[in-house]
Amino acid sequence: MISTRRVLLAALTAAGTLASLTACGGGSGSSGSTGASSGTYTFWDPYPQLDASSPWGRLVAGCGTKAGVKVKRTAYDTTDLGNKALLAAQQGNAPDVMLVDNPVVSTLVEAGILTKTSEIGLDTKPVQKNIIGAGTIDGSAYGVPIGANTLALYYNKKVLSAAGVDPASVKDWDSLTAALKKVKASGKKGITFSAINTEEGSFQFLPWFWGAGGDLTQLNSAQGVAALSLWKQWVDEGYAPKDVLQNTQTTSWQEFATGSYAFGENGTWQLGNADKAGFDYGVINLPARHGGSAPVPTGGEFATVPMQKDTGRYDVSKKIVECLTSDANLLSTDTTLMYVAPTAAVQSQQVAKNPKLKPWVDAVAAARGRTSGGLGTKYPTISQPLWTAVQAALSGGKSPKAALDAAQASAQKN
Repeated sequence: MISTRRVLLAALTAAGTLASLTACGGGSGSSGSTGASSGTYTFWDPYPQLDASSPWGRLVAGCGTKAGVKVKRTAYDTTDLGNKALLAAQQGNAPDVMLVDNPVVSTLVEAGILTKTSEIGLDTKPVQKNIIGAGTIDGSAYGVPIGANTLALYYNKKVLSAAGVDPASVKDWDSLTAALKKVKASGKKGITFSAINTEEGSFQFLPWFWGAGGDLTQLNSAQGVAALSLWKQWVDEGYAPKDVLQNTQTTSWQEFATGSYAFGENGTWQLGNADKAGFDYGVINLPARHGGSAPVPTGGEFATVPMQKDTGRYDVSKKIVECLTSDANLLSTDTTLMYVAPTAAVQSQQVAKNPKLKPWVDAVAAARGRTSGGLGTKYPTISQPLWTAVQAALSGGKSPKAALDAAQASAQKN
């Protein structure tokens, strides 16, 4: 599960397209809602890797059965799903229920696609505030999260031990850099991460940017420059490989899984792979510049109910969403997806079942939605210049300050 899932950037950065879709207002459910008489409800999600026989596929079908209907599930790649959702709004054939990556919620709201949870009686009170925040616009929630994932630092116990590094000593940027220096001196590799020129690159840079005190409305602040200078220092001094510029979160993980690296910045979704890596590992929270845990971005999906002409369909759609997000089903779903549950009650059950999730629960508690703080659909127009700046600085094309100056100028034009 890659938490960012490309975040609909192709559609989001096309301002003209978004404006035209916004003007269409709320979609209705002609073809997407057909089947009312036959008791068929349409459901879209971004899990094409999970077929009908998977635990997730069976859960979706079972929730339909409990609601007294048949669920016709269609799974798309996240980017494809987002684009199809925008097209559905334009054509008036939105599905009854749709699971979307959390940064996409604000875009679909602006396009007039989604209903408010309060309008159909969905309760979001038990959901952790920072998790529901990613799907909240102007004080109203537009979906119910099924779980969250985020980033932390995996570490190789053998590599650190050989270098004389106690992972508990890594509490801030200085102590992490000192650890990387020792690891390199011992003949091993330091840290791997993704700095690719996509949303994955921004997603991985945000903990360092926020951990320095950076604000996404001012990319070229001294705090932002400090964060980018840190990454550049690591690449320049050989603590991180130059291929971070091409690394996705998957290829970055593959590097860490070779056993040659001390640290790998990656997500909750790699826990299953970590257990198969063949070496002892641990997980610590990403450190903020001067100590403590850095804020990390939340990933994960929201179960949403698109607008329909036939409002009588909402009652069954509500039942399907409630089934998918009930405590009993969240535990099994989030275990399958390697997500952290969005409620404290289920988080406690997860940690009791798998103690290795404890640092991830702590990380999610400190996490931020990428579109929260009023950014909404502005986020993609900030994220793309940000990842472009990271690329320019790490490749040596521009200094961190010059790269972020250009990024801020670009973001302000949008």
